[in-house]
Amino acid sequence: MSRVVVAIFLFVSTLFAQNVDAALLRHFDYDSKAPLDVQEAGVEQRGDVAIHDISYASPKGGRVPAYLVVPKGKGPFAAVIWGHWYQDGSPFLNRKEFLDEAVALAPSGVVSLLTDGPIARPGFVRDPDPLGEAQINDRVQQIIDMRRGADLLLARSDVDPKRLAYVGHSYNAATGAFLAGIDKRFKAFVLMAGNLSDEVDMKSKDWQEFRKQVGPEKADAFVAKYAWLDQGKYVAHAAPAAVFLQYATKEDFLTPERAREYFAIVSEPKVLMFYEAPHALNAEARRDRVAFLVKELNLKPPDPAAIARIPELVQPPPERKN
Repeated sequence: MSRVVVAIFLFVSTLFAQNVDAALLRHFDYDSKAPLDVQEAGVEQRGDVAIHDISYASPKGGRVPAYLVVPKGKGPFAAVIWGHWYQDGSPFLNRKEFLDEAVALAPSGVVSLLTDGPIARPGFVRDPDPLGEAQINDRVQQIIDMRRGADLLLARSDVDPKRLAYVGHSYNAATGAFLAGIDKRFKAFVLMAGNLSDEVDMKSKDWQEFRKQVGPEKADAFVAKYAWLDQGKYVAHAAPAAVFLQYATKEDFLTPERAREYFAIVSEPKVLMFYEAPHALNAEARRDRVAFLVKELNLKPPDPAAIARIPELVQPPPERKN
């Protein structure tokens, strides 16, 4: 095969990898020209870093509580959107999870947006039906709210539109997997300990037991109806964005074997790393993702001591089953 043919093949393959079917993308449409209606409740100053307590309008109704972390100076700055975990029992199952990390990165030239997802907002009531539509609506709203977050950041005159990244943990790692295929404004993604493919998960013993418990007919109908909401259909088309996957070794469900299956689906360029830790991950994982962001966003390396001072995220003990 000639070099010209190889080059054409690689070019066409890259184009294909960047495109998600338009019918899938329509599920995440919103009016990008609608007013964001940003409101500020207050501001905290940590040295030269300002933490703005804000909210903005969600296209799906209500408001999105968020922290906007802004360094001193005029920029142009890189920007990062952070998506928290929803770990029951953790005081950081909200926008607070990555706040110290965002503050530590700010002097490197990073504006950060940290939101509360729908499930972490005041007044949320969990749907007891694991196959109810509420969880679908919550997922779609979170994806769209994060896209509006990108709108908010990129509307700022101090943000470089070519240096936008996303960091998500657990539930919001999956949110990032969707964004990777839906929204091409992002240059890089860090996806931490999240499920990235329903197709992979449904091969597991856990899913088969759940399917039997709720009833095969009901489970299969749910899967068929919401087949478009499989993260793997999107993260497979993350290119040209770089994707860094971080997984723990002390997990029952998100095992290294399952993580490798996810990794096989993700488009290039990509990196996979494991950590001797529970679902919360650890300080080593934090250092690695900071290094990844420094490289991908062309940042000034942060003070290692400032990164080391960030408290460990505590893994709550598992709930007892009666």
